[in-house]
Amino acid sequence: MVRRPEPGDLLRIDGRTSVQFAGDRALTFRVVSVCDRPTYAGWIWLTGYVINRRGNATAKREIYVQLAGLRRTSPQRTDHRIFRGRTA
Repeated sequence: MVRRPEPGDLLRIDGRTSVQFAGDRALTFRVVSVCDRPTYAGWIWLTGYVINRRGNATAKREIYVQLAGLRRTSPQRTDHRIFRGRTA
């Protein structure tokens, strides 16, 4: 991903974005804001929420990542049970 992320984007953060997210430390991240602070060329500060496998936000974080390593992802659908209440 070369274009700057926008609020609402769902991203896969892994070792391509920064070594701190390599291997089992990779995460799915919903962007809330993109910081305009000056950084090193090709790097960016993002604020957002870590998203678990169920699609729920589990922690708010601010992360510093390489723009070129960002990958868009789509929400994982893991549980689509339909609730059926009791019928009389």
